[in-house]
Amino acid sequence: MEIERRFWIDGYPTGLPLVTEAVMYQGYISTAPVVRIRSTETEKGTVYVLCFKGNGTLAREEIENEISGGFFHRLCAFVGLPLIRKDFKAYALPSGHILECSLVDAGAETEFFYAEVEFNSIEEANAFTPPAFLGEEITEDKRFSMVQYWKKKYDL
Repeated sequence: MEIERRFWIDGYPTGLPLVTEAVMYQGYISTAPVVRIRSTETEKGTVYVLCFKGNGTLAREEIENEISGGFFHRLCAFVGLPLIRKDFKAYALPSGHILECSLVDAGAETEFFYAEVEFNSIEEANAFTPPAFLGEEITEDKRFSMVQYWKKKYDL
């Protein structure tokens, strides 16, 4: 189960300890149900993941399986479109949570930033007080998700 809250942000935050950073590429084999592939490149190497996502906003079922690079590249043929690039940075919040920030499609007219905080329970998520620098919360806004961005970007 994935439990997370999402927010618009204007850029990467300052003054927080950086936990990790990566460049991600993701695309969708299917948008209903959501079947996504993603590569995550860090200084330690590249990890490839096949992901299935259920319905929901704050909480939804998510199944992720690591796959080989060869299998990932074969699945790219099913996507049939350029993958979305995400420049990802994760920061430690004073609350002990991790703030995951992404710049999507940097340099494109459609570029944007957003942030997520993941939780262990719905109660924990509801009790979380977002730091003041986070923008509008978009957790329950069904118009925002990466799959919705994908569909809009490629007029699907």
